[in-house]
Amino acid sequence: MSAAGGVATALRALPHTGTRTVLALPRGGDEPPVTIPRDPARKAAERELSKRIYHENDPSLLRRALDAFWDWVDKLFGAASSATPGGALGLLVIVLAVLAVAAALWWRLGTPHRTPASAPALFDDRPRSAAEHRAAAEAHAAQGHWNQAVQERMRAVVRSLEERALLDPRPGRTADEAAAEAGRTLPAHTGRLRAAAADFDAVTYGGRAADPGTYDRLTQLDRDLDHSRPVLTGGADPTGHGAAS
Repeated sequence: MSAAGGVATALRALPHTGTRTVLALPRGGDEPPVTIPRDPARKAAERELSKRIYHENDPSLLRRALDAFWDWVDKLFGAASSATPGGALGLLVIVLAVLAVAAALWWRLGTPHRTPASAPALFDDRPRSAAEHRAAAEAHAAQGHWNQAVQERMRAVVRSLEERALLDPRPGRTADEAAAEAGRTLPAHTGRLRAAAADFDAVTYGGRAADPGTYDRLTQLDRDLDHSRPVLTGGADPTGHGAAS
């Protein structure tokens, strides 16, 4: 038994008479027992129990806080498991299912990114020809690197239009700007050009993962544009179609 427990037990064992605590201490002769009023006796016991010797083995403040936290966690999971069909096993299955769904979404969508207010330039390195961009795109596609393949194919589309003089070469042009400008001379492909620019932005700046379908759509657009005739605004051609480049 600890010292604190011994003092408490001793105090509880003392007989109480009215407002006084009787200390039945052995005395000589027929002298009456010594009595101490209750309040002074309580204060004396508190002073005794406050001594450091009785608290040497008490847990630290950090330990008591951790114990209180884990007790709270235990009660929380206990309440949740009692409200879940199947008890603790059912709760565990639900938690694992939520984690699996979150992992699948993370793998599919990638790390979330905030879309910038103004998209960076389409070209960010040394000038390359449309053929070079196409070759790079095919190399990435062969390795299953669909994000890079989509980026290079979109650059090939824009560079090809610049080489055909359907777009003015302009440093700092974004994919959206290129699609809007190209749509004015190739109106039949306006929707596909805008969709291609949106795919490029989503893959490059929006954190979305590309797939073979995205790349195939861009590849087909690149081929179709290569054989398209531009519409020359304000030209003299009565049919509204200019010569093929």
